[in-house]
Amino acid sequence: MVLPFNLCAHLQNAFRARHQKVVVDHNTQNLGILSILLRAGFVSSVVRGTLSAPDPTQFHTAGSAQQRIWADLKYRDEKPVLNHMELVSKPSKRLFLNLTELRLICSGRRAQQVKPLVARSPRSSSIGPVRRSHLSRSVTQK
Repeated sequence: MVLPFNLCAHLQNAFRARHQKVVVDHNTQNLGILSILLRAGFVSSVVRGTLSAPDPTQFHTAGSAQQRIWADLKYRDEKPVLNHMELVSKPSKRLFLNLTELRLICSGRRAQQVKPLVARSPRSSSIGPVRRSHLSRSVTQK
């Protein structure tokens, strides 16, 4: 069984090494996670392929041991778009969140025992969750 923390570590290492592409084993879980990262803008493309090349036509004729997923990594101003990635649900601490709770976490609020997502600025200073009061003040001051 392939565990998702392998994909997290693989992606973080590839970003740190400044690779343009990353190749991971083909399975439903990896494909799902990479699809989410693609929609969120952390990778620029996801293509099925083989060990040798990202070619969808060869993917269907290759055996399951040769099938891979190729992802193009995204950089902005020569810095990785994705700096840190970690699992929230672990074998020792299972978490099941519904859609409403996921939206709370992504919007900077806490859900269950999960801390909110925190964005970091390019200057590596921490920016906390955006609060509505901060938004209204900045809009009215301009």
